[in-house]
Amino acid sequence: MKKYRRSFVSLLTASSFVVLAVTGILAFVQPFSIAIVGLHALLGFVFVGIIALHVANNLSLLSRYGRTKLLWLSLAITASITGLFLWQPRPIRSVLSLSQNFGPAVEQFAMDETGLLYHYNPAANYQMRLSIRTGENFDLKKPPNVAIWLENASSYHIKTLHGPEDIQARASLPYWDFKVRGWEDAKRQAAESGQDLNQQFMLDGVTSATQNSSFDPADYILPANQENPLPYRLLLEIDQQEDDESSLVYAVDIDNNDPRAFQLLDLVGYPKREEDDEGKEVWDLYFVDGGFESTLTLIDSVLLTIER
Repeated sequence: MKKYRRSFVSLLTASSFVVLAVTGILAFVQPFSIAIVGLHALLGFVFVGIIALHVANNLSLLSRYGRTKLLWLSLAITASITGLFLWQPRPIRSVLSLSQNFGPAVEQFAMDETGLLYHYNPAANYQMRLSIRTGENFDLKKPPNVAIWLENASSYHIKTLHGPEDIQARASLPYWDFKVRGWEDAKRQAAESGQDLNQQFMLDGVTSATQNSSFDPADYILPANQENPLPYRLLLEIDQQEDDESSLVYAVDIDNNDPRAFQLLDLVGYPKREEDDEGKEVWDLYFVDGGFESTLTLIDSVLLTIER
């Protein structure tokens, strides 16, 4: 009876380990799946119980192993591997960067010496990835402030994908900050008046009643009307901390009527504060001249990838 019990526990341990290994590999190479990750995690708890049975069936043999130097060698190797994975030096991060599992979060932003990576995954059939390759003046110890946002065809903010929360950092990105403040003011006024955001912008004279005046990101990213989707823009503003140069703005136009999987962002200018005829604050973009050095070399290239 004891022999059959040992055989059963050993076979159960081996089959469970196979499932854990397969689900672990799938979780690494595929986008996040709650079914795969859930199976891996729950079977891990089951595997702990199976190992307890295995230890109970082989207690005398394992106790002899515990009196040898192999125990301390095994513990040292395990502790070293654990510490290495927690520390994550560059070779380990390079391996982890190959993973397609970015978790269940809709948005994710990561930064290292080689670049910045932004993921936006609002639906199973839509993945946006912004890969920013850093330039020679990028310093991870003093990383630049970055804002990423979407605008409609009328050039008005519809959604911030990534932006700093610190007030000082926001001030270093004036073009994005100006667009967001206008959007937030219109939302607040619309809420107070009982109107929707489109009506408020029309009343304020910010935009006209065109099909491109929607301020719902879903109308652009995941349009319900696939036959008449709305074009939009993705913009990125970047500024190096503690330098005297202005921030720079990069942009790309996205046309769902002519969908492209890969697009490069263009440098469109630097922001400058002005006043309109009524004395209100206005920020426009100006051509980048020879006065830029450090900020101009923060970014080598920016690639937008959209999988629909």
